[in-house]
Parts: sequence; C-alpha cells; structure tokens
Amino acid sequence: MSWLEVISVISIGIGIFQAIIITVDIIRHPQKMMPIMNIVWPLTGLYFPIIGMWAYYRMGRDKGRSNHKDQHQHDNHHKKPFWQSAFVSTTHCSSGCSLGDVAGVPIVAFTGFTIGGVMLYGKFLVQFTLAYIFGIAFQYYGMGMNTRENFKEGIKNAIKADTLALISFEIGMFGWMALVHFVFFTQPPEPTTAVYWFMMQLAMMLGFCTSYPANWLLVIKGVKHAM
Repeated sequence: MSWLEVISVISIGIGIFQAIIITVDIIRHPQKMMPIMNIVWPLTGLYFPIIGMWAYYRMGRDKGRSNHKDQHQHDNHHKKPFWQSAFVSTTHCSSGCSLGDVAGVPIVAFTGFTIGGVMLYGKFLVQFTLAYIFGIAFQYYGMGMNTRENFKEGIKNAIKADTLALISFEIGMFGWMALVHFVFFTQPPEPTTAVYWFMMQLAMMLGFCTSYPANWLLVIKGVKHAM
C-alpha cells in the first residue's frame, strides 16, 4: 500500500468516525429550531476531518442545546461572531452540495455517462444537477421554509439564497477534481479506491473554502439568514 493510500484510508476513517460521533450526539441533543442541521453536521464531519468535529462542538452543539433552554439564551446564541454565522451557513450549503456530488459518482460509474467521451464531464453535469436539487432542498427546509410562505415562495427564496453559494462551492470542487483527472495522476483513481474518495474529501474542503465568501456576502446582504 502506497503512502497516499495510507493517508486516504486514515482521512476517510476519521471522517466516518466523526460522522458517527456527531450523529450519536445529535440523537441525544437534537436541534429542533432547524432540524436540517441534524443532517448537515454529520455530513460536515464526514468530509471535513478534524475541522468538522471542531466546528460541530464549537458552533453546532451549543445551538442544539439552546433549543431546550429559555429565550434569553436563545437570543444570546444569535449574538455569536459574524464569521461563525457565515461558517455555519456555509456548512449548511456545502452539505447539500456534497450529498449531490457523492450521489452523482455511482450514477455515472454505473451508466457510463460521458460528455464528449470524457466521463469526468459527465460526472460534473450529474453532480451539479443533484447538488442543486439537494442544495435547494436543504435551503428550503433550513431557512426558506417559513409558515408564512407558501411552497412556491419558499422554493423561490431557497433558489435565490443558494444559487451563488452552490456555484461557488462547485468551482472549488470541480476545479480540484479536474486537476486530479488531468494533472496530478497519469491514471486518475477510480471511484472504487480510497484515493478517489480522499480526493473527493479534499475537493469538498476546497468547495467549502470557495463558497465561504459567497455565503458571507449573502448573509450580509440579507439574502440568507445568519445561523
């Protein structure tokens, strides 16, 4: 086993371990104010080794517990530093995108779908489509869904809030995977290998980084709610 394969297995193992730990803690302390975060945080731990776990315990877990406390504590929660609100908003966006990206890989692998004879381009199309669907769904059930809004209005607001952030995420995600496919390897890793999914982990981390400024801007402009 090469050093890259060893690192890949370790990183993926850490992600799986974090996702399990976060899930168990969420079962004990579910987040009722924004239930979609019960899915977001385990996904964040899965693709973001170390930082995902830190972020949950630093910015997510306290939020979940505040749901069971009084209104005064709830108000204090929303006084968190702005960078943290933007960070949590980015985890929310990135998790929906990541779920779509991961789901797209086996679909393309099994169907052999290509664009211009290149499977990577087929993956990009399928992944972007699924990421957009999951992203809008996460946005709707997170911030877009409001009892004062009908379904049409809620979806409209979710699309408005998520589109720029999703495109920004995929720029980082697809940019890295393009480098993996065309530059870093003479023979790109297959989805059946740990190295491929480690590259996907790194791509999602970069996607998070490229979408953070967009989420920051959207929150400042009031298009997204601070989280």
